[in-house]
Amino acid sequence: MEAISYAILTLALVSTLALVSKNFLPQSQKLKFPPGPKPWPIIGNLNLIGPLPHQSLHKLSQIYGPIMQLKFGSYPVVIASSAEMQSHLGTSCSKILETVEYIRVEENRAFLSRLCALSGKPTLLKGHLSRLTLTIISRIVLGKKYFSTSESESSIVTLEEFQKMLDELFLLNGVLNIGDWIPWVQFFDLQGFVKRMKALKKKFDRFHDHVFDEHRAKKEGVKDFVPKDTVDLLLQLAEDPDIEVKLNYDSVKGFTQI
Repeated sequence: MEAISYAILTLALVSTLALVSKNFLPQSQKLKFPPGPKPWPIIGNLNLIGPLPHQSLHKLSQIYGPIMQLKFGSYPVVIASSAEMQSHLGTSCSKILETVEYIRVEENRAFLSRLCALSGKPTLLKGHLSRLTLTIISRIVLGKKYFSTSESESSIVTLEEFQKMLDELFLLNGVLNIGDWIPWVQFFDLQGFVKRMKALKKKFDRFHDHVFDEHRAKKEGVKDFVPKDTVDLLLQLAEDPDIEVKLNYDSVKGFTQI
C-alpha cells in the first residue's frame, strides 16, 4: 500500500508542477526541449526500448533526429546519437598509443604464432581474437596479463572466467533496469539485474584487491617510483594528499573497468 500511495503522490506532484509551469511561467522562461516521442504515464518511453536498446535508440533517432529526448520512467534522458554531436568530447590519444605500441606488436606476433601452430586444423577465431584483445588491454591497464591461458599457468582467474566476467559487465552496463527509472519498484528487482550486479561486484572486488596488492608491493621501498601502467598512476593519485579531486580505491576500481 505504501508503494501505491507513493506512486499516486508522486504523480500528483508531477502533474501539479507541470500545470504550474504551463500556466504561470512567462513564455520566455519556458525551456525548449529536444524532440522526442510522447511519453506514457508511469513508464515514459520504456515501451519503445526493445531487448537491443542500441538498435531501438537508432530507430528512434531516424525519426526524431540526432539529439532527442526520451523519458525513462520518471526521468528525462537526452540522447546524442551521432559522432558530430559528441565531437567535443574527443581527445587525441596518439601519444599514449605510441608509448604502448611495443605491447601491441608483441601480442600480435604471439597471436600469429598461435594461428600458425594450428595450420591445417579447423580453428574458431573468436576465442583467439578475444584472448588477443584481453591480453593487450590487461598489459596496458594492469601492467601484465592477470589471467591464465593454460593449466601450467597460475593466476587469479582463468582466461575463460575473465572473459565471462567482462561479458557480464558489458551486458549489465547496457541493460535497462526498470528499478532505476521507476523508483517504487526498485526493491523487487523485477529483472534480477541487481542480484547479478552484486554477484559480479564480488568477483571484481576479489580480482582488483589482488591486482592492487601486487602494485602496492611492487613500489614499496622504491624511491621516486615512476608509474608503469594505468593502475600505478591511479593508485599514486589516490594516495596523493595534495590532489585537488580526491580518489578512493572504489574510484580506481571504476576507472580500470571503463
